[in-house]
Amino acid sequence: MNNQLPTVLLPLACFPNIEYFSWLMHAPEATIEKNETYPKQTCRNRYCIAAATGPLTLTVPVIKPDGNRTQVSGVLTEQNKNWQRTHWRAIESAYNKSPFFLYYRDDFEAIFNNPPELLMNFNLKIINLCLRLLKIKPAYKLSETFIKCPEDTLDLRHKIMPKQQVEKLFSITNFAPYIQVFADRQEFTPNLSILDLLFNLGPASVDYLQKHPPVNQQKEI
Repeated sequence: MNNQLPTVLLPLACFPNIEYFSWLMHAPEATIEKNETYPKQTCRNRYCIAAATGPLTLTVPVIKPDGNRTQVSGVLTEQNKNWQRTHWRAIESAYNKSPFFLYYRDDFEAIFNNPPELLMNFNLKIINLCLRLLKIKPAYKLSETFIKCPEDTLDLRHKIMPKQQVEKLFSITNFAPYIQVFADRQEFTPNLSILDLLFNLGPASVDYLQKHPPVNQQKEI
């Protein structure tokens, strides 16, 4: 089996999942897409956490100034709705008893208290904060133009938290269980938002990512 990883093209995700950050850590180079036409009901404005009742998907309400032709870089977050408080209360309720919530809460709460108007800037602020807390510096860049079929690049734009199940050329082999907040009443839920990993494992999150690289399932890409 060939485990050599290619360069990757990632979606501009909101509080991306663990798989996303594994790609950022292990891929030789990553590009984050900002020029595609915004697809609804995807990781661009959705993320999943472990709540007391089970996995909970939170959605950032958005405005598309150019309708269905709006590019990801032009999508706005709703500023006149109370989603920021709703999201933070859900996160706080889910993780306030986790080992590292108190260490990281101020950084994340500050983003919700003053979210950027552009969804792109909101997502990038989150991604960069998470990378800083993880203390990793991946070689990622933003896309300059939209490329429908990129060459010599693994296109993950519609394979990270997709609308529908899709076949993957790569996978994360068996996310090892770690202790989650509600482990006494729920089975382990893998590959949630990076928030789940950070709040539960803290500085050890980077070791977890290091031990869970994407694995090539084909002999050649």
